[in-house]
Amino acid sequence: MAAVKPPANTLDASWDRKLARGLVAPDLTIDLHGFTVSAAHAELEAGLTRAVAMQARLILLVTGRPPPPGRSRLDNPLRGVIRASIGDWLHHARHASHIAAVRNAHPRHGGAGALYVVLKRARGA
Repeated sequence: MAAVKPPANTLDASWDRKLARGLVAPDLTIDLHGFTVSAAHAELEAGLTRAVAMQARLILLVTGRPPPPGRSRLDNPLRGVIRASIGDWLHHARHASHIAAVRNAHPRHGGAGALYVVLKRARGA
């Protein structure tokens, strides 16, 4: 299996400003609440496939909040597993080459419990 390059950081400053202010509406939401780890991974892959097919530009990926600072995952070992896995899953996703950037979501879109996945613009669009 060939090595997969990490998603490039290809956003310009205006995109980052719009995302930081919550001014861009997501084209698609992938909500991983209530899924097991393996089912969440499959749902993420299916959601990325849908997003690429519909030429979406911005995905809101709802993962749930990470454990609070100072709290050990030993208190609840299942809390935050999906959130902790997202980086690897996106890096190795079938559609990783379509990902331009991943950013933290604005509070209006879920804040610490969600991420924006920005897809590259389709060629010729």
